Amino acid sequence: MIEELLPDAVVTVEAYGEEDAEAALYPEEAAVVARAVDKRRREFAAVRLCARRAMEKLGVAAQPLVPGERGAPRWPEGLVGSMTHCDGYCAAALVRAADLASLGIDAEPDAPLPDGVLAAVSLPGEAQRVSRLSRERPDIPWDRLLFSAKESVYKAWFPLTGKWLDFTEADIDLYLDAPGRSGGGFSAALLVPGPQVGARRVGVFEGRWTVEHGLVATAVTVPHG
Repeated sequence: MIEELLPDAVVTVEAYGEEDAEAALYPEEAAVVARAVDKRRREFAAVRLCARRAMEKLGVAAQPLVPGERGAPRWPEGLVGSMTHCDGYCAAALVRAADLASLGIDAEPDAPLPDGVLAAVSLPGEAQRVSRLSRERPDIPWDRLLFSAKESVYKAWFPLTGKWLDFTEADIDLYLDAPGRSGGGFSAALLVPGPQVGARRVGVFEGRWTVEHGLVATAVTVPHG
């Protein structure tokens, strides 16, 4: 599912359902979640197993992925990546740093956001667009999709800046590829100074989205040029 949202250079590995991955944790990873609840440990382990399988596809030796600042994974030298997990699903996406400057992925359940969450995470213009899209295509959880897109934007933003990006600091415009389809793209206009990527200052992130298998998935890629 995530693979269809990303360029060919990106390697993805997904897992559906429960998988006993805790035994595959490195000691330094196990220490991070030693006091966590069972669900947190299982998700932490399963998504790292996906990431290590993605490393193998790129010919990179499997190694620990310990969270760094703000929980972002510390990827091996020369790799750029992102991970996501929600109930019954996890995924990792990896690419060589020479091919992309950054990327971010996110998956959420195909269901509306809890009451009050949309107002907390959206700008007025975003909320208006979500309302319009919901009238046009009520089969798509546009509020959840907006939330997921903001998560993917943040995951692509942070490795480039090392800074927090608030939900209200990127204005996201979602669109459908074609009538009748459940997939499309989005643009995220940054409302704060964007990251410097090579010789250019990035002001807009571009992403893709899909709704399938009971999930909403989004992905953002930031090219070098």
